[in-house]
Amino acid sequence: MALKARALYNFHSENKEEISIQENEELVIFSENSLDGWLQGQNSRGETGLFPASYVEILRSRSGSNYTDYSSSPAGSPRHDSFYADPPSAGISYQGSFEDDDDDDWDDWDDACTVVEEPRSTPGTNGHPSPSLQYPAAYGHHQHAGYHPKPALERQDSMSSSKRGSVVGRNLNRFSCFVRSGVEAFILGDVPLMSKIAEVYCIEMGSKGPQWKPNPHPFICSVEDPTKQTKFKGIKSYISYKLTPSNINSPVYRRYKHFDWLYNRLLHKFTVISVPHLPEKQATGRFEEDFIEKRKRRLILWMDHMTSHPVLSQYEGFQHFLCCRDEKQWKLGKRRAEKDEMVGASFLLTIQIPTEHQDLQDVEDRVDAFKAFSKKMDDSVLQLTNVASELVRKHVGGFRKEFQKLGNAFQAISHSFHMDPPYSLDALNNAISHTGKTYETVGEMFAEQPKNDLFLMLDTLSLYQGLLSNFPDIIHLQKGAFAKVKESQRMSDEGRMDQEEADGIRKRCRVVGFALQAEMNHFHERRVADFKRMMQSYLKQQIVFYQRVSQQLEKTLRMYDNL
Repeated sequence: MALKARALYNFHSENKEEISIQENEELVIFSENSLDGWLQGQNSRGETGLFPASYVEILRSRSGSNYTDYSSSPAGSPRHDSFYADPPSAGISYQGSFEDDDDDDWDDWDDACTVVEEPRSTPGTNGHPSPSLQYPAAYGHHQHAGYHPKPALERQDSMSSSKRGSVVGRNLNRFSCFVRSGVEAFILGDVPLMSKIAEVYCIEMGSKGPQWKPNPHPFICSVEDPTKQTKFKGIKSYISYKLTPSNINSPVYRRYKHFDWLYNRLLHKFTVISVPHLPEKQATGRFEEDFIEKRKRRLILWMDHMTSHPVLSQYEGFQHFLCCRDEKQWKLGKRRAEKDEMVGASFLLTIQIPTEHQDLQDVEDRVDAFKAFSKKMDDSVLQLTNVASELVRKHVGGFRKEFQKLGNAFQAISHSFHMDPPYSLDALNNAISHTGKTYETVGEMFAEQPKNDLFLMLDTLSLYQGLLSNFPDIIHLQKGAFAKVKESQRMSDEGRMDQEEADGIRKRCRVVGFALQAEMNHFHERRVADFKRMMQSYLKQQIVFYQRVSQQLEKTLRMYDNL
């Protein structure tokens, strides 16, 4: 039930899932049950999203208490031990749109377990949940039945409890992605080491700096044959896609909701990687031919980026998604992926970095340069997207109409020449009439042309809009880590921290820095290849198009030669 509330303080949103609120602003709360200290509601401007529970009071009727003050409640308080708070009993989906076939039961996977069952807090980097959902071992109860966490052997550093008084302070802003992603806890050495880490992702030094070690078994995967299928005797309809990985050359069939499940596992696990966004959802028109074709094109690009990424392509959950054909094994693999402990900040424990020394100031300068580049590229991608979209609209509408008007005008001239038979020249009249029809044909060619060039360009631009939108949060993680290094070194110089502890923070900051640089390097490699291919394809299709137009006009021109 929606409740009225009042904002106690100003809050400025940091990402698209959050909304800004002003002191004394009237709000609508969708549920008074906070999720890791966050509420979902609507502000007075009609914006819907998340804001801190401790920043609002819920207004009650006279018969009840005046308000609920979350600022004193354990779940709502941004206190230092909120990292170990109990998980909420219900999840909230932050997807702004939905599809009917995404909300049905998962009978073709597992009736007893759905994506929604996993509590999801406010998304952090890449949409990651907050740290309190990343370390199940810290809770008295668990999200999944039968879950048995591995015992943590030790914290990352070997400090005794008597030294904890000198530790670097935590950020006061407990809502920043640096905190929510768990990277702050990793930098400070509070992420527990597991008894055994089965997966390892290596970073090596390349000609342009740190880079992910290539997948030793590279592969590609085709996305083909979107097919409408039904179940429940035709009551439920959906589209399935045929996926064929080159390493096994055996097809599997997946629905969009299966892609969506995988995408959420990727966001949950890979803190410092820019996970490519899935094609957008659509509530209506899901079975229209144009929409199905558009989604297929964009899934092909998404799959190409997944298989080319040295880390994402090796992820066990991704391999299971591509290769598993047995229903029983599928359910086991799905549950195993959902119980994965090496997610979020714990994923950083799986990264092995080179021994080469890197000056942290040089790393920060390099990150700052990439930040400025990515911002400029994001603006230019948006500009090109708007121009290309407008051009599509003109091709389909304006250009076709103008050529049709021109063709009709030529045919009107031809018809008028027939009005005085003694002076009428049939060959000329027919040639002018054919010219009119030619321009009508050219108009139809313009209307169809975006499918051959502009649509493919817009697909690539959409993919890169998603990739670029991930980097501000990822860069913020490195900035937060770098600030902790400076603070720890200052405390060490002042004698308030052991140098060994400060060195541990610096070492863990190197992991974040190397990972970000490796991701930057991979992004640039893909950017060069993708935009080269995009521009070549566009220009080739433009040449073919205008050659076809030229052929139509030349054919019409020859009709006037023998008059």
